[in-house]
Amino acid sequence: MTGAFFYVILCVPIEYRMNDLKIYPIKTTEYKYSEDKILLDIAEYIDKTYNSHYSHNKFQATEFIIDSGHGEGFCIGNILKYAQRYGKKEGKNRNDLLKVIHYGIMALHNHDTTENKL
Repeated sequence: MTGAFFYVILCVPIEYRMNDLKIYPIKTTEYKYSEDKILLDIAEYIDKTYNSHYSHNKFQATEFIIDSGHGEGFCIGNILKYAQRYGKKEGKNRNDLLKVIHYGIMALHNHDTTENKL
């Protein structure tokens, strides 16, 4: 299967919480641009945002913005912000690119939710 991932769940205790699940892709394709490694990096980055100062009582401000109907503009605006910031603030900061991707994922979620695809 070209370009596909199979996922394996490892380290699942008998009584588990969803956060205890670890999902690792099994490569079925040799990626030219390290997409498999980068996707894992993105997942780790996103996981950290749920425990950061942006999260308050298990809620992120982004949830309130999306719920109030402003998700598309907010996400696209942040994609532009971090894309333009890359290479300027703190040099070529990899986290700026991770933020672009994260806001892109949130924009896709917002799109799919508003278009009733989820």
